[in-house]
Amino acid sequence: MPAEKAITITVNGTERELSVEPRKLLVHAIREDLDLTGTHIGCDTGNCGACTVVKDGEAIKSCLQFAVQADGSEVTTVEGMADLPDAGEDLHPIQEGFKEEHGLQCGFCTPGMIMTGKALLDRNPAPTDEEIREGISGNLCRCTGYHNIVDAIQYASAELGDAEAATDGGRPRDPGGEAE
Repeated sequence: MPAEKAITITVNGTERELSVEPRKLLVHAIREDLDLTGTHIGCDTGNCGACTVVKDGEAIKSCLQFAVQADGSEVTTVEGMADLPDAGEDLHPIQEGFKEEHGLQCGFCTPGMIMTGKALLDRNPAPTDEEIREGISGNLCRCTGYHNIVDAIQYASAELGDAEAATDGGRPRDPGGEAE
């Protein structure tokens, strides 16, 4: 058995130290060592996107990366979404969008879709439907037909845009839309 390697990963805002075999996949470290089972294992080949997490600001398929490759990185899993600054009372706007727009059926692809959608909105806050479809093209869903997933991401885009529009350089706007 290969010698384990000590790594440090900031997961959902908390620095975590792990000792992992060099061949251990990030998805297995997340699920088994950190007990964060919202990240799903689907195909184990990078084709389905069920294991998508956000690593250092980019959506990645955690079944295609060794845990040691995440050493020193920041990783956000679906469990950490509600703790992000954009989150409301209980849910991040993208999670709320999946709820409000019925963007899930069986739910297996949902965590990966949410993480992919989050990374997409972080780099493009107002995507078109076509840009969303392109952005989620690496994530497979057998149930929804994708229409409601696109609507869910558009919902989040609007919610996040409303939150951004409500401030002007950090100053609150008045109800008439003029900066104070």
